[in-house]
Amino acid sequence: MGIIMGKRKSDKKNSGSDKVKKIKNAVYEKELLILQNELVKLQEWVIDAGLKVVVVFEGRDAAGKGGVIKRMIQHLSPRICRIAALPSPTERQKTQWYFQRYVSHLPAAGEIVLFDRSWYNRAGVERVMGFCTDEEYREFLRSCPEFERMLVRSGTILIKYWFSVSDDEQEKRFQSRLVNPLKRWKLSPMDLQSRSRWAEYSKAKDEMFAHTDIKQAPWYVVKSDVKKHARLNCIAHFLSMIPYEDLTPEKIKLPERQAGIGYVRPPMSDQTFVPDEYP
Repeated sequence: MGIIMGKRKSDKKNSGSDKVKKIKNAVYEKELLILQNELVKLQEWVIDAGLKVVVVFEGRDAAGKGGVIKRMIQHLSPRICRIAALPSPTERQKTQWYFQRYVSHLPAAGEIVLFDRSWYNRAGVERVMGFCTDEEYREFLRSCPEFERMLVRSGTILIKYWFSVSDDEQEKRFQSRLVNPLKRWKLSPMDLQSRSRWAEYSKAKDEMFAHTDIKQAPWYVVKSDVKKHARLNCIAHFLSMIPYEDLTPEKIKLPERQAGIGYVRPPMSDQTFVPDEYP
């Protein structure tokens, strides 16, 4: 899988065209299904090999992180692959070691955890919005690389993605959320304030990269102005980061259904059914 995707990237680089040509929906759906099938194979390998996998998703608001996560987990078992999307810390958690509430969500053997935003909140929204002190921020920049090195040394596979979206595209997505009631919930007060602090978030991101783009856990930037491209590219890259084998079981033959043994089921009139609103 990694070799195939690498060849595609190389071909695109040598095309001599800087214009982004959006993938057709039919091609996108086909490629996505192929990648999702590979994710299922990877899941079985993670279980069999007892791997511990952590994937961090960070980036600007409306950069497309949620869309990628949704497609990644679509066909995976929630018992094996789960999302960690933590709310704001409680008053008690604010007094704990900063990384403490994230540690409890780390995977055991045979598990994958996708962090929809992570401990990097301190270097992003907390820094820009003034939710942490300068000393807390500086301590984070000192501690985070060591924390991640500890994870890697303990056998955890740590992969970090930063979703990069242009200001024009982010604005389009914000405007879309304003008129779409299914997406309006995504516009939090922090999202709204981020519009007026674009330069501050850019500076915070650059400083964060300077301290935390380490050899043991580098940042991988996903260009996300085109959502479908971002989804395919990110999933393909994730698959290339973990060598795995195809453990798909042989075809299964279903046993014969058990025959009746004299048991009489209660009448259906004894049960309460959901009304047929859509017959």
